[in-house]
Amino acid sequence: MSSKQPRWTQTWLGGVRSAGIDLGYPGERLGLPQEGSGSVTGWGRRIVALVIDWMICTWVVVQLLLRTNPAESPWAPVAVFAVQYLLLVAFMGQTFGHRLMGIRVAAMDGGSPRLLPVLVRTVLLCLAVPALIWDRDHRGLHDRVSNTMVVRM
Repeated sequence: MSSKQPRWTQTWLGGVRSAGIDLGYPGERLGLPQEGSGSVTGWGRRIVALVIDWMICTWVVVQLLLRTNPAESPWAPVAVFAVQYLLLVAFMGQTFGHRLMGIRVAAMDGGSPRLLPVLVRTVLLCLAVPALIWDRDHRGLHDRVSNTMVVRM
């Protein structure tokens, strides 16, 4: 066996990168820059933005709407999250958390996403599981179905 060829176990045990196969950077297949404005956002920023948005929605439910424990009405924060996410992303391209983290949701052509794709994206994001399945360009299943991506501003 040649020393330049990866062992067959390296391709499935450690993934293709450990086998020496270069896939490029996230977003390269989409024609996006590697760094800076317009590049694909990393998971850290996306998760922090989601936590910020979730905290805001929980605060709205507890302080303004129900004045109760969110555990007593577990779907209330999800409903508030869905409404704020749909409205803010559809009309501004970003939520409060996105704005604080310097990211935005963009259509695949680089422009603002339309209302119907944002609605689909919001429903899938609220289900959580599609957001946990992603590709090498850091696009979750909810991004792929709605034909969107999250990029740096």
